Parts: sequence; C-alpha cells; structure tokens
Amino acid sequence: GKDALVAFANVYRDYALEHPGRFAATQFPLDAEAAASSAGVRHAQMSRAILRGYHLTEPHQTHAVRLLGSVFSGFVGLEAAGGFSHSAPDSQQSWTEILDALDALLRTWPTTS
Repeated sequence: GKDALVAFANVYRDYALEHPGRFAATQFPLDAEAAASSAGVRHAQMSRAILRGYHLTEPHQTHAVRLLGSVFSGFVGLEAAGGFSHSAPDSQQSWTEILDALDALLRTWPTTS
C-alpha cells in the first residue's frame, strides 16, 4: 500500500541524491547474463512486493513496475541536475504530490487492455 510505496520511493530518492555516481551507474544497459545476476532483479522483486498491496495481476504488475522506475528515475535525475531548483514550489512538495498521485493511480489501475 501507500506506506510501502512512500518508504521505497524515499529510500530510492535518498540513495540517488547521496550517491550520484553509483546511481548513474545503475542506468547503463546490461547484457542478459549480467542483468540476470545484477541487483536489478532484487530491485524489481522489491517493487513487486510493494505492488502486492495494490492487488495488481500480470501483465499490469509489470507495467506498474516500469511506471515506478520511470517516475523515480526521472524525478531524481532532474532533481540532481538542478532541474527543480529555479522555481517554486520546492521539489519536496512535488515529490509528496507525485507519491500521492502514484498511490491513487495504483489503487485504481485499469485492468482491461
């Protein structure tokens, strides 16, 4: 549910801001063999564990994992590059609203394709 989503998102953001070089290294593509033994597998499993609280089934769960990764990576990348430092409101307010919006979306995820 929301508590797990917010906790995971905040750890993701904090790690990216505190370790920008390590975070940047996670953004490089890997071949299939390297990807299978990387931390990416565990990261996806954590994302799926969070999504259990939203009762998503496949393939919707995979789409939601990709959405979370895209939003988190995009936001922290822009924030780290100073993309939010020149205007109000402060980036923390935006982060909080984004997490609220993600929670609302995940609770009402469309399950027909």
